[in-house]
Parts: sequence; C-alpha cells; structure tokens
Amino acid sequence: MRRGLSIAAAVATAAIAVAAGAFVVNELTAGPAGLHAEPLPKAVGDVKQLHREQLRSIRKGPRLLGVPRARLEAIAACESHGNPRSVSSDGSYRGKYQFSRGTWTGVGGEGDPAKATELEQDLRAAMLYRESGPGHWPNC
Repeated sequence: MRRGLSIAAAVATAAIAVAAGAFVVNELTAGPAGLHAEPLPKAVGDVKQLHREQLRSIRKGPRLLGVPRARLEAIAACESHGNPRSVSSDGSYRGKYQFSRGTWTGVGGEGDPAKATELEQDLRAAMLYRESGPGHWPNC
C-alpha cells in the first residue's frame, strides 16, 4: 500500500473497483496502470469482512464522528420518532433527522434522504452536527 493511503481509503477504493468490475487496487503487486486483476470472490470476501468489522464498530460506539450517539438519537426521536423513512406532511423534510434536500446534498448525500440507509442518515447527521452544531434542529 502507498504511504499516506489509509485503510479506510483503500477499502473504499477496493469496494468501488469491485462494484465497477472485477478489479481491485493492489498497490503491492500493481503494474504501471495501478490495477491488478484478482479473483472476484476473494476480493469481494475481503471487502465484505472489512466492511462488517467497520460497521460493527460504528454501530456500537458511544460516539459517531465525535458526536455523542445519545445526542443524535435525541434529535432523531424529536424529529421523526427515530423513523428513517419519515417524510414531513409537505414533503420538504425527509428521513430520521428530517433533512431538507439541500442540507442532505450539502453533507454529501445523494437522492432522497428517506430512502438512504439508517446508518448513512446517522453519519450525515453527525457530519452536519460536527460542522455546525444543533442549529439545524432548532425545535429539538
């Protein structure tokens, strides 16, 4: 692996490469193009195992991106009763944290927040909270 490339970046790169085809980045044996063909089942298995381990640590931790999980859960309970599929009556606010589409896009989300996984909604809410505090949820 190249110096400076984190494990998370390598896993994400590998996952994208696997999704795009049967190639993964293999910095140790890579040729000039930087890609090395590996058997798809092994590559997918390795990525899935790393992904499972990372998800376990993310889901169980008391903090998410440095934000207390209890704070995020309190916001979600107030905004949507913790329902990741919640949509406001006028459709303007969506998901567990009632994101507007503009706010969702501003923290890197794509598509409809109410259709994103609960973990993605949690991560994007933590990003937003970390960037600008609780001001996006004034009633909670």
